[in-house]
Amino acid sequence: MAAVSIAFAAPDNCKGQAPSQLRPIDLVHLANQTMGDKALELEVLQMFARQARSCLHEMSTGDAMAVAAAAHKLKGAAGAVGAFKVRDAAEMLESNCGDAAAMAGVGVAVIEAENFILKLCR
Repeated sequence: MAAVSIAFAAPDNCKGQAPSQLRPIDLVHLANQTMGDKALELEVLQMFARQARSCLHEMSTGDAMAVAAAAHKLKGAAGAVGAFKVRDAAEMLESNCGDAAAMAGVGVAVIEAENFILKLCR
């Protein structure tokens, strides 16, 4: 009887996110976006890193409208390349522009993604 319950038990792989989605950049998502072209992946990631830095610079002005616009831009760019932690942090900041913790969360997520991108480019 125990063998029957083990055979029909739920698999242990249904715990949520796949390992690729736990990284700062979801490489599976990125590969789907670039059709597996590794050179294009690196180019897109480098452009994203530059744009993310630019958005952080725009956010540093402190102006609520500029922060919201930069967070929205960053959210879209991050979602496109698979930087889902950055996307989520930017979305939180976009909805609450004056929150210092949300601003810090965006900075941390961007730096984590940039470090990951730098390791890929070596």
